[in-house]
Amino acid sequence: MQRLNILRTYSRLFSTSIQDKIKQTVQQNDIVVFMKGTVDRPMCGFSRAACQILYMNGVPRITGVNVLASDDFRQGVKEFTKWPTIPQIFVKGEFVGGADIILEMHQSGQLKSYLKDKGIQLEETDKDVLEPPKEQ
Repeated sequence: MQRLNILRTYSRLFSTSIQDKIKQTVQQNDIVVFMKGTVDRPMCGFSRAACQILYMNGVPRITGVNVLASDDFRQGVKEFTKWPTIPQIFVKGEFVGGADIILEMHQSGQLKSYLKDKGIQLEETDKDVLEPPKEQ
């Protein structure tokens, strides 16, 4: 029984540590995408789409966090936001949603104004060719 209590305590401490890292990452970076793969090498279509949509809207830099590096970290991100899927996009510390949400915002014309309202300095772009943004 004592061993089980030690494991539960360790699990809570480990989870808290992951939550702290996630919180620190989203607070210290303007745009964060928790994704499968990296900004330069996305490992899933939704992660790629999220980065491409942000780039098309003039985002100059994305902090990409590869959740495939750790199962615990991937689960920690989902617990942090209470959102079940990856990618997860944060702007100025605020959780926006996944690729579907920013696609909808892009299609309605709301994404660019949202980013500007959040104080993101957007680059002028008329790109319809989807290239990856610079990864921080």
